[in-house]
Amino acid sequence: MYIVVIGGGNVGVQLAKRLLGRGHEVLLMEKFSDRARRLEGLVGEPNVMVGDGCDLTAQKEAGFNRADVVVAVTGEDEDNLIACQLAKEAWNVKRVVARVNDPSHETIFRELGIDDTVSATGIIYNLIEQQIGSSDLVPVGALHRGQMEVVESTVSSRSPLIGRAVREIQLPKDCLLVYTVRGSQGMPVNGDTVLQAGDMVVALVPTQDADALKSVLCSRTMDV
Repeated sequence: MYIVVIGGGNVGVQLAKRLLGRGHEVLLMEKFSDRARRLEGLVGEPNVMVGDGCDLTAQKEAGFNRADVVVAVTGEDEDNLIACQLAKEAWNVKRVVARVNDPSHETIFRELGIDDTVSATGIIYNLIEQQIGSSDLVPVGALHRGQMEVVESTVSSRSPLIGRAVREIQLPKDCLLVYTVRGSQGMPVNGDTVLQAGDMVVALVPTQDADALKSVLCSRTMDV
């Protein structure tokens, strides 16, 4: 795929390097020329362009018309929003992803048509909140397009789910167990998967049903 990454900070650089390592064609856009020159030594000169990701002329030069994905990860939410809006509306880029530095802006992004957002602050806050609240259901990320959450939970040694096949477990509607890690081995979950104590289970759940899923995955047998 051809992927344009807007923003030459640490996030942009590390993302570009990983994508290049996977064999994708990547262009890293950085509007400050002195920083762009430094980036050339990190990701390769052909993969760096000096240009403002919010500027239509720069976007044309960068080849937005053939981009499969545009990712805006600057430190400015306004710039990320504008860049992604232009990518969708002017160049018909099918997939745009925006970094949101202030989690309170996520609703605005979605209302303006940017469905795929990533908020590191929001994810870290949720993890801390879960620890404070002694919860056993940890949010890993969010899929805003369907109002879904990706969560993980570890099967307790006192869980009534131990020894039961997934098809026998009554999950909330539209919830799906997708992956489990047992020891050092990960495996996809299907209806015949039998849960064991210590299994770390990854699930997809509609946001509004997260508490209901927690009551299933985090339940424990009563001590006698």
